[in-house]
Amino acid sequence: MSEPYYPPLSPFSTGLTCRCPRCGKGSLFDGFLTVRETCSTCGLDLKNEDSGDGPAVFIIFVLGGTIVPIALWFETLFAPPLWVHAVLWSVVILGGTIALLKPLKAFTIALQYKHKTPYRAPDSQA
Repeated sequence: MSEPYYPPLSPFSTGLTCRCPRCGKGSLFDGFLTVRETCSTCGLDLKNEDSGDGPAVFIIFVLGGTIVPIALWFETLFAPPLWVHAVLWSVVILGGTIALLKPLKAFTIALQYKHKTPYRAPDSQA
């Protein structure tokens, strides 16, 4: 008995929709950021999938590279009190982080699946 054929899917489409990287139908997450043990649709084993710190680093670069120039422009144009900056940019950064973290984690896992990156358990003899 052979396994069913799953055509290769784009990591962008499966990652940004937070779907299984093999079938594109099952949900990748069980909760907010917890990866499922297996795909509910195709049965793909997902328990060893780990995106590491990659998504967080990308978010730091993306938000830092966009928010800082906007904050400087805002300061130059309006010169608000310091507390306005603290409240405004804290909310923007927190909202952006929450909005980007799940899709970027799913995208990283989809890229690992596409390129068949093997999972390596950490050495216990280090």
